[in-house]
Amino acid sequence: MSGVFKDIARVYFIGIGGIGMSALARYFKARGFAVAGYDKTQTTLTDALVELGINITFSDQLDAIPDGFEQTDTLVVYTPAIPRQHEQLQFFSTGVHQIHKRAVVLGMITRTSKSLAVAGTHGKTTTSAILGHLLASCNVPVTAFLGGIAENYGSNYIAKGDEFTVVEADEFDRSFLQLRPDVACVTAMDADHLDIYGSEEEFEKTFKEFAALVPDPKLVLHPKKLPLSGTTVGIEDGADYEAKNIRVEDGAYTFDLKTPRGELKSLRFSLPGHHNLLNAITALGMAISIGTPTDCLPKALFEFKGVRRRFSFAYRSENKVLIDDYAHHPTEINAVFQAVSEFYPNQKKLVVFQPHLYSRTRDFLPEFALSLAQFDQVLLLDIYPARELPIPGVNSAVLLEAIANEKKQLVSKIDLPDLIQKSDCEVILILGAGDIGVEVKNITEHLHAN
Repeated sequence: MSGVFKDIARVYFIGIGGIGMSALARYFKARGFAVAGYDKTQTTLTDALVELGINITFSDQLDAIPDGFEQTDTLVVYTPAIPRQHEQLQFFSTGVHQIHKRAVVLGMITRTSKSLAVAGTHGKTTTSAILGHLLASCNVPVTAFLGGIAENYGSNYIAKGDEFTVVEADEFDRSFLQLRPDVACVTAMDADHLDIYGSEEEFEKTFKEFAALVPDPKLVLHPKKLPLSGTTVGIEDGADYEAKNIRVEDGAYTFDLKTPRGELKSLRFSLPGHHNLLNAITALGMAISIGTPTDCLPKALFEFKGVRRRFSFAYRSENKVLIDDYAHHPTEINAVFQAVSEFYPNQKKLVVFQPHLYSRTRDFLPEFALSLAQFDQVLLLDIYPARELPIPGVNSAVLLEAIANEKKQLVSKIDLPDLIQKSDCEVILILGAGDIGVEVKNITEHLHAN
């Protein structure tokens, strides 16, 4: 392959089972490279890669590296989640191999095409999935790297051509500063990752640095309330791309979209919640800004089926609805509550929440307590640590105490099916970015059986 990867014959991924890494693995495999990788745990994502002929090892020992991949024409890609003492990472870090973080490699790819980058503390995955789908459905030659499984494709990777690239611009570790976007959006700038940034001011400053990477400031799309230049998106607020005349019909939003180039009438969009509607408006704006024919957009938008674990309906019966969502920040929990209240205004709502990271729980404990207290019943799991060690005095019991709701309980995963079955709440929300999503299958099987 010519260009930035012309001296590379193989690509080895350390952490290949991650949602972003697995999409990159698919990209290189489709372009004829030999691809292999390591991950700690076998999952459905790693199984799907193995089916493509990608060699995956679950041992971090050096002798687990497949033959040939130790050679110097191997590009090594790793994630920040991999500990520095990882044996394979240490071997490849001796200076002989090309070794880069995932974000750097994504940045290299964006330099070979017209890049559309989706940034923001909330909504990245849904917005990028909608955008990739709109472009693919309108026959725009696009490759999209997604941070979740798009239901229309059963994949986190869309491959319809190379002229345009859609990427999620991840603010964690300032990774998005590696990109060189031609068009970008910032969906939200609510403070997060303060363990990395240190302060809200530094967090906001870095987002402004990202927006400044776009050569034409008009091609930075964002909600009106954000302190950025560019083109605005919004709902009934006079934005440049503005949803108007919004109503809920047959379980979907119907709305008109005002754009700088005219108006699109009676668009339909099936994902609940104003946050999702704003994601859709942003994706439409980005698609229109690169010249996508507008006559194909209404049908493409209505056919978008969503992203797994983003307000995903896992179970529905006459008496109960189970919704699975990745929400792990107070703003995201509030958005889910708004969505479920709009579509189920008269039903009682139970939330099962697994906090993600000790530092995030500490930094936003009062906000988490307020957002969770809105529900009729709260079941709280222990904190999912991810990359972190425990912080003294930070635990789910402290968060539970702060929630102003009498119907609250600290629970273990094994008890969830029975507690949900016995609850008088008709709408169940499973929220969190840790491993709580794995429990959804057990809960749905229990509900079906009873």
